[in-house]
Amino acid sequence: MAWSPDQPIVSIQNVYKSFGPVEVLKGVSFDVMKGEVICIIGPSGSGKSTLLRCINALVPIDRGSIMVEGQEVHDPDLDKLELRKKVGMVFQQYNLFPHKTALQNVMMAPIHVLKQDKAEVEARARRLIRKVRLEGKEDAYPGELSGGQQQRVAIARSLAMNPDIMLFDEVTAALDPETVKEVLVTIRELAEEGMTCLLVTHEMGFAREIADHIYFTDGGVIVEHGPPKTFFKEARDPRTREFLSQIL
Repeated sequence: MAWSPDQPIVSIQNVYKSFGPVEVLKGVSFDVMKGEVICIIGPSGSGKSTLLRCINALVPIDRGSIMVEGQEVHDPDLDKLELRKKVGMVFQQYNLFPHKTALQNVMMAPIHVLKQDKAEVEARARRLIRKVRLEGKEDAYPGELSGGQQQRVAIARSLAMNPDIMLFDEVTAALDPETVKEVLVTIRELAEEGMTCLLVTHEMGFAREIADHIYFTDGGVIVEHGPPKTFFKEARDPRTREFLSQIL
């Protein structure tokens, strides 16, 4: 059945995932509509990053369902390349190729994976580097860039595949405080342009400002969720309140 934009762009239903004896996700369910910004927060080890990786089929689920634009992500016949064209992901570690320039890093996947025309890809890559405010750094190698600049190249690289959804996994966790802001500004601009975004983050002020909906996970389950306005002021579950009291 064809997906239409009035249906959830991502639908997660009763997802379970274990690594050996450790249950990491225990029946997680929620929907994301096109253009929404979802922030997932919670203590380390609560399954947040695993959930993002499951959405992108980097990690298989044990049971449940994850649909992206109406397509079951864990269907054995799924073309993972087609999925990853739709779903971009940016990790805590930038994973740039150190021997390639910023421009070359952004161009690689469209040329080698999508087999697109090099001149068109280069023009788009240069636009994306401008978009993440790194004009003039096209020929710099990752080792010549700050952590925040490398992370913005990683965002541009993910955008080069023209995704419909962006997943951000703790993308500011490894950065110096002064470079966090430049990465968050880039993500905010994407969100304002209508990109569907799912973020795992510890940046509570940013989550409060940018999110349409916040999910608090602990022990592999969604403990509480709501829009930022009510979530931060009127958290009901003791675990949520304790978590927020430690970080706000």
